[in-house]
This record gives sequence, C-alpha cells and structure tokens, in this order.
Amino acid sequence: MRASRDTLHFDHLFREPDMELVVKSVSPETLKTATLVVAVGEGRTLGNVAKQIDELSGGAISAVLKRGDLAGKVGQSLLLHSLPNLKAERVLLVGVGKDAELGDRPFRKIIAGALNILKGLGGTDAVLALDEIVVKGRDSYGKTRLLAETLVDGEYAFEQFKSQKSDPRALKKITLLTIKAAQAEVERAVTHATAIANGMSFTRDLGNLPPNICHPIFLAEQAKNLGKEFKGLKVEILDEKQIKELGMGSFYAVGQGSAQPPRLIVMQYNGGKKAEKPYALVGKGITFDTGGISLKPGAGMDEMKYDMGGAASVFGTLRAVLELKLPINLVCILACAENMPSGKASRPGDIVTTMSGQTVEILNTDAEGRLVLCDALTYSERFKPQAVIDIATLTGACVVALGSHTSGLLGNNDELIGQLLSAGQQADDRAWQLPLFDEYQEQLDSPFADIANIGGPKAGTITAACFLSRFTKNLNWAHLDIAGTAWTSGGKDKGATGRPVPLLTQYLLDRAKA
Repeated sequence: MRASRDTLHFDHLFREPDMELVVKSVSPETLKTATLVVAVGEGRTLGNVAKQIDELSGGAISAVLKRGDLAGKVGQSLLLHSLPNLKAERVLLVGVGKDAELGDRPFRKIIAGALNILKGLGGTDAVLALDEIVVKGRDSYGKTRLLAETLVDGEYAFEQFKSQKSDPRALKKITLLTIKAAQAEVERAVTHATAIANGMSFTRDLGNLPPNICHPIFLAEQAKNLGKEFKGLKVEILDEKQIKELGMGSFYAVGQGSAQPPRLIVMQYNGGKKAEKPYALVGKGITFDTGGISLKPGAGMDEMKYDMGGAASVFGTLRAVLELKLPINLVCILACAENMPSGKASRPGDIVTTMSGQTVEILNTDAEGRLVLCDALTYSERFKPQAVIDIATLTGACVVALGSHTSGLLGNNDELIGQLLSAGQQADDRAWQLPLFDEYQEQLDSPFADIANIGGPKAGTITAACFLSRFTKNLNWAHLDIAGTAWTSGGKDKGATGRPVPLLTQYLLDRAKA
C-alpha cells in the first residue's frame, strides 16, 4: 500500500516578497526616507554623493572620518542620526575599501551588510545612493542585477514549521538611485533580478521542506499549481505504471523500494514561436536518498532531503521564466523518486533495461541519480530540443574537486558549454568545466551488461557524466553537478542556496536576448 501524504501543516510554498524595489533618478538630499545609504572609501575618500551630503550637513561625514570612527574598509559601516539639511532621518555610511573597482563578492558583501543593518532599524523604507560604486567588468545593468538579487534573496527565511515566527520587519521598500541615462537599464536589471530571486526562493523552499512532506507526489502537485498560476504552461504527470510502460526500467528500479511512488513531471512553456525547437532542462528529483541497499552512513543523512536540488532548481528557473514571460520555448523534465531500502528495493548486482534499450548493471544503489536521469534524458529526445541541460546533486566527488563555490560542468557540445560558462560569470553563479575524455568510459565496463552504474573511486564526477553521455548521443547536452552548491551543509546556516537558478536563468535570458 502506498503511503498517503503527511498532514503536517505548512504555508503555501511561494510567498510574494515583502520588500519593494523602486528606481529613481533624483538628488538624494531631496528624498524623505528613514535611512539614506552612502558609500565611503578607505583613506577618507568621498565620492560625489558623500561629498554632497557632507557639504549639506556641515561636514558631518568628514568629522567622523577625521575622528577615525570609520576607516572605510569593505564591510564597515556607521549610522549617523538627524544630519542637518537632509530629509533623511538617518544616514548609513558603508565602507567600500580603497580599490577603484570592486569584485563581485566584496560588492555583495557590502550590500548584504547594509541590508542586515536596515532590517534591524525601525524605518519602513531606505534609499541606496550607491550608483557610484564601480564593479569590475559590470555595467549599470550587471551591477544592479547583483545588488537587487542580494537584497531580495537576503529577505529569505524558512520558518513554516516553527511555532514561534520572527517578528515582522519594518523595512518594506528600498529605492535605488541612479542617473537618468541609466534608469531604463537599472529598471530592467531590477525586473530580472526580482524574478531570479523569486525563483531562488521557490527552489530554496522546496529543498528545505522535510522529506515527509516533499516527496514525488508533492512535487507533482507543485507542478500542477504552477500550471494553474501561469497561463501557457502545460503540465503532464506520469505515474509509476506509465514510467514502467515507457520502458524506463532504470528510473523505475530506483523508486521501487519506497512506499512513495515515483513521478515523471513534464512541464512545457511555449513563449516563443511555434516552429522553434525548445530548450530542455532535466532535473534529478530524489526527494530522499538513503542510498538504498547500499545504505549511507547515518551521520548527516538528514541532508539527503536536498538530493532533489536539481529538480528544485528547474522549478525555480521555470518560475523565473514564467514571471518574465521570456519569448522562448522550454520543456522541463523532472525525474522524481525516493531511494529507500526495503524488500522491494533494487539490489547491487541487478541488471535493468533503460528506455534507450541499453542495459545497466547496478553495482551500487547509491549511484541512483544517474539511473533516473538516463531515462529522463532519453525521454527528452521526443521534444527535439535545441539543447538539453541536466542538473543534479550527483556526486560527492564534485564536492571534493570543487568545494561549495563552483558547480561542475561537463557535456558533449563545446558551444553549449561556453554559453553556460559565460552565463555563470554574468550571474555570479559560476561553473567549471571538467573533461569528458573517452579514456574514462572504460571504467564503466561491465562483464554482464552494456554498462555499469559506477566506475570505481577515481574521477567519480567524470565517470558519472560518462554514464549519462551514453544516453545523449543524439542531443546537444550539458550536465551540471551541483552537489557542492545546491545547499549549505551543517551549522546554523544549513539550508538550500537556490543555485544554480541564476546561471540557468541567465542562460535562457541570453537565448531570448531579453
């Protein structure tokens, strides 16, 4: 008998952001606001805005710098109250360092630090007069994208299951000041950033939900909800019987040990011309991964609820695309299952037949992600996509190789790989290409089947991609291994990150030329 959905209460998944971002091109001293945020450089360096505020206030900023109250280093801040001749109740000085151009990370650090201070104040609004900050390699659009994404994403909180919620924050609106000539680009950046951050929030919620709530049927319900919320989205849910009838023996084998049935979720968005081939995103949706019969160690197993991070990021990316109404065609395929040990579970040594007809010897049931993805990739061929990208928390080896900062990237099409690397740079959600040489394929040889599902201890990320490459010979294909980037492990900051929604959305923005 299949288990029913847990009745534990939780709020609706997607919540509209509480904070509004507004763009204006006016002089900062003319705005009545609770807090005006101004940049100050190291060595008592003042930009044009800070100089203007300093002169109006009778040298208030110069005085605190002269006293040494603020050195202007990156991350430093100082709050000033009731400066004369200003309509702002407070002025928050933020240090931007001594470099003429900031990198992406120091810039994000400055914005996040300012936001944390603003959230702790009583004011309902704030004005950021930070347009003068120069970020290396970024124009007004690119700089504002980083700023706005940091602000909106910084508002995220996951408290659905806490009996005591945080007190509501007073801050409801942030105004970004810019020059008139750049206003259109800044507004475009805010629109894109807000959609991306909303998609990240959706992805983070899905990842952070407990596995007794977020299982394959629940994910199917979220797809249906998206279909109801956004016009033009076609949703199809394939159950375990249909999965089996399609010949997806590999996918079916992963979910057969669980009381929660597997689901193949197919979502089609047709925002482009009817004749245009779609782009395809394929997400690994293992809603909980015990390892199956090849059982994982108990320590840290709670974090295996994040093994559906690939599917969650596809959900988030699709939501951003739908919000922006991008003029492209997109198909999203999510292979969702729960990997559990039981009397019905697949065993090491089992041989299964994939939808492609290739046979797989399952040497390790904990290498299950590739088993669901291979059939989903074969299924994607029916849509004749321009390009296919699969996203998966696939290998611990990727965490060893690249840590938690960079996603692994492999594929069979150099142009597609280049486009994704570029998108990652633009979105500050970077990936790094690993080789996919033929020599690695030999590690997957099986004496009993066409292919084994593991290739031994060496080059685990690469051999996992080699496995998937056997099922993508007719596709322009790339594989993103997000095992190190989809969530932050352990401690008070544990939780889903929302990556790689920025990278994927940027890739699609580039294709749509939006």
